[in-house]
Amino acid sequence: MFSIVEIRTGRGTVQYRRELLTGFQCRISTERKRRCIDQEPLAALSGEADCPFCPGQIDTATPRFPDGSRIHRGESITFPNLYPFAAFHTVTVITRAHSVSRFSPKQLSDALHGQLESLCGYDGYASINWNYLPSAGASLAHPHMQGVADALPSSRAGRYITESHRHRLTTGRIYWDELREHESGSDRFLFGEEIQWIASAVPVGEKEIRGLLPIRTPDEFGPYIETFASDLLRILDLYRDTGTHACNMSLFFDRNGYDSGFRAFCSIIARINPNPSSTSDSAFMERLHLEPLILTLPEDLGRML
Repeated sequence: MFSIVEIRTGRGTVQYRRELLTGFQCRISTERKRRCIDQEPLAALSGEADCPFCPGQIDTATPRFPDGSRIHRGESITFPNLYPFAAFHTVTVITRAHSVSRFSPKQLSDALHGQLESLCGYDGYASINWNYLPSAGASLAHPHMQGVADALPSSRAGRYITESHRHRLTTGRIYWDELREHESGSDRFLFGEEIQWIASAVPVGEKEIRGLLPIRTPDEFGPYIETFASDLLRILDLYRDTGTHACNMSLFFDRNGYDSGFRAFCSIIARINPNPSSTSDSAFMERLHLEPLILTLPEDLGRML
């Protein structure tokens, strides 16, 4: 499934990891934790008065779908993105509260249902995404998810879809079934049966955790939403227990039609907490070389959980 090359430096070891299916690479240097750049998180001190997602403003500050509607599920409200960067782009405001440190299962499942309802009307490659807190890229602190769909998959999803198809043609097997079997007995297995959660062996970001779903398309996601929401809360609790509050999440789907051998999966990475100096946990290796520099061994996440 992956390869590891380890070298010794004057101050420890560096691991070079490569995912064999896609060629994705990362490097892991646990010694870099000693920099202690992750600080206690700053709360969202203000912003309610100007926040377009807060009650009293959301009805007038956000757009509606072409039929004049928005999608309401529990506290969540879903509507088109005012500044889209995809052919189809929706926003789901998760809670009425502007600043939230802990979510309930119902809050997340309602938001996911809203996202799913908005995406199921578009025939393309869809994903459900979440930037939690400004240091993870959220332009507004008020918690919200984003649904994105296009006629072509994004770069990362496209590579997995292409290579999953190639693997199926070459071996006659589904890569994702092999991955579930391989990781179920490893130190990287975290929990779950229908949705299996693992610490990614070749992380694309700090403490990357992947959820492997037994489905392909958004149309099949509905029966798994409540389980997914509860599992997601468990991941957020793990991050919080290890000192991390901010994170990014993407849930990738295939499009309807031909089964290429790809299976839907969720990728979550921890991001640095909001802090006064705005220090980032991404630099030239991540953004320009597309080779993430990781601090935490995936095999340690099971012990942390």
